[in-house]
Amino acid sequence: MDCQDKPGNDERWEVDSGSKCGMTTNDNRAIICYTINMIYLDYAAATPIDAKVLAAMMPYLTDLFYNPSANYMPAVRVRNDFEDARHRIASIIGARPTEIIFTAGATESVNLALLGVDGKIVTTVIEHMSVLNVVKNRDGKILPVDEKGQINLNELKSAITDDVELVSIGYANSEIGTVQEIEEIARIIADIRVKRREHGNKTPLYLHTDASAAAGLLDINVARLGVDLMTLNAGKCYGPKQVGLLYVRAGIVLKPLIVGGGQELGLRSGTENVAGAVGFAKALELAEKHRKNEVIRLAKLRDDLQKFLVQEFPDIVINGSQKHRLPNLLNFSLPGLDGERAVFALDQNGVCVATGSACAANKGSRSHVLTAIGLTPEIADGSIRISLGRSTTDDEIAALKPILRDILRHERELS
Repeated sequence: MDCQDKPGNDERWEVDSGSKCGMTTNDNRAIICYTINMIYLDYAAATPIDAKVLAAMMPYLTDLFYNPSANYMPAVRVRNDFEDARHRIASIIGARPTEIIFTAGATESVNLALLGVDGKIVTTVIEHMSVLNVVKNRDGKILPVDEKGQINLNELKSAITDDVELVSIGYANSEIGTVQEIEEIARIIADIRVKRREHGNKTPLYLHTDASAAAGLLDINVARLGVDLMTLNAGKCYGPKQVGLLYVRAGIVLKPLIVGGGQELGLRSGTENVAGAVGFAKALELAEKHRKNEVIRLAKLRDDLQKFLVQEFPDIVINGSQKHRLPNLLNFSLPGLDGERAVFALDQNGVCVATGSACAANKGSRSHVLTAIGLTPEIADGSIRISLGRSTTDDEIAALKPILRDILRHERELS
């Protein structure tokens, strides 16, 4: 079967590890083509909306379309459902309903947290660009990380000078999967607060974490984490895209980014996205309900795939921490591989993976995360990120192995 004749996603493809189509690209590179069903392995970039989430949202996209700020009974019902979604989310993350601010995605949530304070900000070099671009344009400190992508806690302590108001550290990095010691960082900040009070320093000090990559995979209880502000993204946990939230601990005063009618406690004006909030609540409930079993299942699949790749490619470099990482993510590099070409070849064979974050890939730039952990340009450019998800099966990983092996070998030979 020719690659151009692949059936749509509604049809089943039979796995044939020996079938090749003999196609070539414009630069005469051969494309190895297998007849397989599409294997999606870029869940770190986007997740599909769960069918139960979509069903929960649909009434508010059709019959229950009313503006929740209106006073007539149908609108009041919608307002009650909207606030119920806020209560359900608050219960999941261990917060009060009044501490949940809905936003249009994680980027807005991050901007609200960082631009909502006046003092200096401390962050790390591997944060999402929504964090780094804010800090680069104001008075702040961007700290390095080690070769595993983890921050040095002693360096963090030293960086929190008396004029620092906010520390923003991502809970888990979506490119290499490294998980930071957020609870220990929270204890450090709590100790610094005590010392500030003892010395009469009234500058507040808050801890913000972007936990967008963590929902459904890690504990996101704000009390146990000890965070003051937390970003979550519905589009990363099988909910709707462009729906996010910022947890804001009671007593913290932020400046609004969007002013208008005063919705979301005056921090985020605009007509409320009721369908999005309801979908977000349902997505988080499902993610938390199945988290324990899903973490075990995904880690097993990830480790099986990593073991296979290490056997096939002894010089492989596994990026990020292998001890403290997301259970569904594998980022690796092969010396001499052109990662972008490999991703293209895999795409031609029905396999969707990434070279890094979707943002970096869209710009055609080298990953700032891989550069920050000390990879040489050659190694960084030979990186592949595979992220597993709810629909990933044992059969898919079994089908992936020979395809991945053959294409990576072929691309390295060409390079």
